[in-house]
Amino acid sequence: MTAEATLPSRRAARMASVQRHTAETQIDLSIDIDGNGRNEISTGLPFFDHMLAQLSKHARFDVDLRTVGDLEIDAHHTVEDTGIAFGEAFRSAWGDKAGVRRFASITVPLDEAAVEVILDLSGRPFLHYDVDPPGEKILGDPPFDPQLCEEFWRGLVMAAGITLHIVMIRGRNTHHIIEASFKGVARAFYDAVRIADDVLPSTKGVL
Repeated sequence: MTAEATLPSRRAARMASVQRHTAETQIDLSIDIDGNGRNEISTGLPFFDHMLAQLSKHARFDVDLRTVGDLEIDAHHTVEDTGIAFGEAFRSAWGDKAGVRRFASITVPLDEAAVEVILDLSGRPFLHYDVDPPGEKILGDPPFDPQLCEEFWRGLVMAAGITLHIVMIRGRNTHHIIEASFKGVARAFYDAVRIADDVLPSTKGVL
């Protein structure tokens, strides 16, 4: 038996598809954790699409996403439910997490903005979100309220069962601050989900 044959987590496809259809949103999502960052994303919110493309590209996750939500009310349900769908897909794709690095942290700059991200694929959902851009509060058309980023991450964290801290260190431009946060989470995911060996990184024997 070769060394590679003893590491099934290296070889198993880490992909998942989620269909989340409610009275408020209809979401169809497919991800491949071991992709190259290819993405086809449509939520009806161009700014949100741009941020999700950053998540896909910098995490190297392939993402196919179509969200149709009740934007005539506002963007809240669309953004929150998309986060939940991502979390459900991640949890399914990760499987038992055998061999993953589990922990990651990074500080990402974008011009004057800098955001710190700390991630643990812990199995315990917890979000600490300390990002309050001082600048423009509405982005894109249809409008995207930056406060909704916290709802996206909370939905993802609760559904995926992970610990995530996102902290704004500095910044003035709202677009830069939010984009740095999405890139930071993406890069933390990239590091945390890498397969290092065949060991489950937990003394409890489960993540």
